[in-house]
Amino acid sequence: MKRGFADWIGCAALAVLCFAAAGIGGAVTAPQIDSWHAHLNKPSFNPPNPVFGPVWTVLYFLMAIAAGLVWLRRAKPGASIGLALFLVQLALNLAWTFLFFGWHRLDLASYEVVILAIVIAATLIVFLRVHALAAALLVPYLAWTAFASVLCWTFWHLNP
Repeated sequence: MKRGFADWIGCAALAVLCFAAAGIGGAVTAPQIDSWHAHLNKPSFNPPNPVFGPVWTVLYFLMAIAAGLVWLRRAKPGASIGLALFLVQLALNLAWTFLFFGWHRLDLASYEVVILAIVIAATLIVFLRVHALAAALLVPYLAWTAFASVLCWTFWHLNP
């Protein structure tokens, strides 16, 4: 199937959105790692700090591909709902970074990350109806967010 200009522009725009969210999140997070975050009580299962950057880079890359695949099938039923959910989860992802790292609101971040996981799951389900590979590409993101939920709640309870 021949792809048109709108196909590639849409895919590129979704990739730019994903990596803009990553960049903004990184800019909020980075100054906090060696200061505020370094002084928090951490659970034993907290990964070392150098793990987070590469993991999130891969996850944002997979998210961009997933959204692009759905965009390329945007005429299919459910695609527009899936893309809307995708944008909501991306906004929630960024909001979590501000809650946790920017404003040090471990309590709100703990509730918000659960909502984020639910919206990611909903996005995955809708994507599955449009493009199976797009849904599969979100599985690692959902798994990491579920882990991050446990981690966030533990941080909150270790640092009242």
